[in-house]
Amino acid sequence: MSQERPDIAPLIDHALLDPHHGLDAIHRCCDEARHFGFAAVCLASRWVTPARERLPRPSEGRGPSPRLVSVVGFPFGAIPPEVKLAEAEAAAAAGADELDVVPDFGALADGDTGAVLSELEAICDLGLPVKVILEAERLPPARLELLVEISIDAGARFLKSGSGFGQAVTPALVERLRQLARGRAAVKASGGIADLEQAFALVEAGASRLGTSRGVALMQALRA
Repeated sequence: MSQERPDIAPLIDHALLDPHHGLDAIHRCCDEARHFGFAAVCLASRWVTPARERLPRPSEGRGPSPRLVSVVGFPFGAIPPEVKLAEAEAAAAAGADELDVVPDFGALADGDTGAVLSELEAICDLGLPVKVILEAERLPPARLELLVEISIDAGARFLKSGSGFGQAVTPALVERLRQLARGRAAVKASGGIADLEQAFALVEAGASRLGTSRGVALMQALRA
């Protein structure tokens, strides 16, 4: 490994969110995360139970293990709040360690900030660290700033740049989120992280987690 480049494995949330993959791919994703020492595995709530069986908790005495992240309301967030809360509760009961939540962008567009806040508060009250998926590149600046404030007020631990279905995350966007957070929440950069140069630039801009499905390729390049 290059002496000039730090190991970014502990910052990577190893994502497998393509709905066309099955159990074998989920197992492989979990095994890759353990092998490389990634921070977490990020999966659909559908897969939390088998992933939990594959990823022992540290208290089980089987050595370090990545955290298990479930997305909630993914990818659009356009479901009733009681359904979204039920998904979050099911993921928590199945063993998720963290929740990456898509907020109600429709309510935000309509100016119903109370609905957005109450939905996120209910999920944060479950007690797991929550990352709010902002889809920041798609929001007008004033609406992004408002959603950041709502997310932090609700108790979110992280601001997540996007779902990965939009534009690639940039260092400038990470810096903007870091500025808006003002130390009250961490930043997870997610979406289109294609190579090591981009990954390091995002970390330098202030990202403390990197959400990517290319974690293995990044580590292979780092260790080449």
